Amino acid sequence: MNKVRITILKTTLDSELAGEYGIEGLGPCPMMRKGQVFYADYAKPQGFCDEAWKAIYQYVFALAHGPGRNCFITAIGSGSQVLPSAAAMTGCGR
Repeated sequence: MNKVRITILKTTLDSELAGEYGIEGLGPCPMMRKGQVFYADYAKPQGFCDEAWKAIYQYVFALAHGPGRNCFITAIGSGSQVLPSAAAMTGCGR
């Protein structure tokens, strides 16, 4: 099994949606910071946000156990896409 590198690219908050549907005081994830790097296989890395882990663990597991060739999985918005590269990009929707 391979270790998967997880890099936090950015944390964001849609202020309009948060204002309409979120609880008062909702902000970007307070645990994750741009540029942080974690390594994982099947277990959540220490210090990694629980909600973010729930959003990406299946991709981490798939990449760690890989199909024997490179794959890229992106799950931003309405679906996933497989492209030739060894990476995955997703968001937690916190």
